[in-house]
Parts: sequence; C-alpha cells; structure tokens
Amino acid sequence: MRTNQQLVTRGETIAPAERETPSAKTLRRARTVVEPALRSVTQQFCPTMKSVVGYHQGWLTADGEPATASAGKGIRQALALLASRAAGDETAGIPAAVAVELVHSFSLLHDDVMDGDRTRRNRPTAWTVFGASEAILAGDALLVTAFQTLLTCGHPAAPEAARVLAATLQSLVRGQSADLEFERRHNITVDQCTAMIEDKTASLLAAACTIGALLGGAPDDLVDGLTGFGRQLGIAFQSTDDLLGIWGDPALTGKPTGTDLLRRKKSVPVVAALQSGSPHAAALADHYRRTHRPDTDELIHLARLIEDCGGREFTEHHAAEAVRRAEQHLDVLDLSHDVRTGLLELLHLTAHRDL
Repeated sequence: MRTNQQLVTRGETIAPAERETPSAKTLRRARTVVEPALRSVTQQFCPTMKSVVGYHQGWLTADGEPATASAGKGIRQALALLASRAAGDETAGIPAAVAVELVHSFSLLHDDVMDGDRTRRNRPTAWTVFGASEAILAGDALLVTAFQTLLTCGHPAAPEAARVLAATLQSLVRGQSADLEFERRHNITVDQCTAMIEDKTASLLAAACTIGALLGGAPDDLVDGLTGFGRQLGIAFQSTDDLLGIWGDPALTGKPTGTDLLRRKKSVPVVAALQSGSPHAAALADHYRRTHRPDTDELIHLARLIEDCGGREFTEHHAAEAVRRAEQHLDVLDLSHDVRTGLLELLHLTAHRDL
C-alpha cells in the first residue's frame, strides 16, 4: 500500500507517483527500462572498474556496498527511447539508450578529472575516491562498451548508429578542447561559445535522438527532425547549466556555488557580459585576467558584475530561443501524442531547472 512517504527504488529516492511531475515520470520510466541493461554490460569489467563505475553511477558506496545515491536524471537515455518509440519500436532503442548513457558517464568521469571537480550529485567525485588514473580508465571502459553495445545488438542500422556515435565523440572532444582553451583566452565571442556548446553538450543529446530513431527504424525525415530537436534541447540545457554554474543552489545542483567562476570558465553568461559594452564589463574582464583563487566575497561580486552587464538576462533569452527552435522541429513531425508530450516535457525540464 502506498503512503505519502518517499519511496526508494532502483538506488534512488523518488516522490510517490501521484506527486511526480510528468517529466519525472518519463525519466523514471526510462531509467527503469534502461538500468538493468546498463548494469548488465558493466558486469564484464574487472573488479576495480566495477567499483569505480558502480560508485559513479550511484549504484555503490565507496566501500562497494549497495547505495541509494542519485544516478542523474537520465535525459539522454529518455530521449533515445522516445525517439525509437516515435519510429514505432521503443524496445529496439534500448541499445541506443545504453550507449549514449555510457558515453555521457565516460565524459563526466574524464571532465571531473580535467576540471578538478571534487563534488558531483552531492557526493565526492569518483577520482577523489579511487584516484585519477582509475577514473580515467573507468571512463575508457565505458566508452569502449558503448560501441560494443551498438555493434553487437544485431540491428541492421547498428553500423550507421556506431558511425553517428563516433562523429559525436569527435564533437565532444572538440568542444571540451575549446572549453579548456577559452579559459586561457580573453577574446571569446558569443558565437564561438555557442559553437563550443553545440559540440560539447548538444551533440550527444542530438545523437541520443538520432541513434534511437535509427534503431527504431525511422525514415530520414523523422531522424533529421528528431536530431534537430535534440541539438536545440542541448543548447537550452547547457545555457541553463551555465546559469546554474553561477547562480545555482548547491543543494539542487550537487556542486559547490561558483565552480565555473572559480575556474574562470568562459560560459555564455560570462562571454555575453564581457561583450556587452557595459561600464561594468571592464571590471569583469580585469577580474578574469587575475590568477589568484577568488574567495566567497569575490565570487558574489563577480556574479553581480555578470548580472549587471546583462549576462544572466542574455543567457535566459539564449535558452528560451533554443526551446523555441526545438519546438519548431517537433511542429513539422508526425508524432503520436505520447511521444510529442514526452519530448516537450524533457525540453522544458532542461530549460527550467531551479536556480
């Protein structure tokens, strides 16, 4: 019998179904379908890699005991399933959902090492628990397994799906490289920042839709439309993430406040502020050229400068425009009501996360 207490299922705490938002139900359903397959493909790993991956995924504690930690929202796997359902065969999309989730986990493991992040989802990051080398190797194992998952699924479209995933990895690397390079440069434009976002974040969300649709047997026009939708969702997602990186509540983001400012990342709000021509832009640029580690008061001051320069308002508009373009991609597609509704729920969830 259900109660009004929170329920714990599959290693995560969720609200009772009657309290769940539609998007939360979509995500929970996708996790329920995909997680057994994710766990299964990681069973081939050696014990050390199982420990690192299990901890990173939220399945295990640092001591290897079963955990109830959050494993993330699972937006990419939900997109893959919805895309395959749009083509008429959701079950065929499970390998696509597994593959994109493995790539996403790979990228997070490596990003945390490169960025020196010590907290993710309100827990110490895997590299701080097991060591940087082990975290990098675990990411490598996840990446290889993503391709194995597609190439051994037996679907006629598997080779094309693997080619899409390979191209996406090239984009991810290019985007991550640009993101790191931007930290050392002082002449970044908003267009360059947007191109970096499309590579680093939007490409994998687009690929989730592409590969899901391919394995579902979608015609070319449906594949293209869903891919375009996923790309714009990715831009909205990262724009909102950039806002959270400066003004987000650590209790909701799982990361300390101001992590992007600590590393002087050239995110959309920062670049827009620096390029604004505002009287405050020069002061912001001066702060960004310094090499010392900002204290809490300076982080607050930097966030205020960015907002005074219009960086926050610009980024909110940037995200809203991406949402509008994503909706336009769906408007021309012949989708069932449940698929269209599910995709729109995910779109608005990504762009309206709480700050």
